[in-house]
Amino acid sequence: MPPVSIANKPIVWILGGPGSGKGTQCEKIIAKYGFTHLSTGDLLRAEVKSGSDRAKNLTAIMEQGQLVPNDVVLDLLKEAMEARAAKANGFLIDGYPREKSQGIEFEKAIAPVTVIIYFEASCDTLTKRLLGRALSSGRADDNEETIKLRLKTFLDNNQQVLDQYPDKLRRINAEQGVDAIFAEVEQILDPITSGAAVAAAN
Repeated sequence: MPPVSIANKPIVWILGGPGSGKGTQCEKIIAKYGFTHLSTGDLLRAEVKSGSDRAKNLTAIMEQGQLVPNDVVLDLLKEAMEARAAKANGFLIDGYPREKSQGIEFEKAIAPVTVIIYFEASCDTLTKRLLGRALSSGRADDNEETIKLRLKTFLDNNQQVLDQYPDKLRRINAEQGVDAIFAEVEQILDPITSGAAVAAAN
């Protein structure tokens, strides 16, 4: 069983293609609801910097261009959630799960997800946004060919994740302005957070 401290907190998966505005919305959610934001990429980078035995293994895997095993990613997520559980009003898991098996393992190892917010935008919109970002970012992977490949990979895997949770999935049109999108986010999270506060009080 997951620790009670995690089980009582809302767990929100934030999904959306690269360029869908996830980062901007996560900042607004954190500011309003006091959720703890966890990105698997950030956790992996922090672990590698720590110099632990696990970090040495991770560095070796990454240097060979291989994907980090899912059980390692889950361990990092679980440890981070347990460490922050006392102060967190809820957890915002950003860009995870990336594939169907990861969602299944997350719920087995940690706790069931409360709701999944999917920021939906057309490939054309995402490509334009990423190309616009490339002008200022200087990121080598922000060119049109690479972007199209990234989007295809994301969409293929993401659909399998979404299909698994029809009852918990909430789609938001990410082609709108930032404030219009956040208004829809609030409609999803307000009832969940007030419910969580009542549960914690009892």
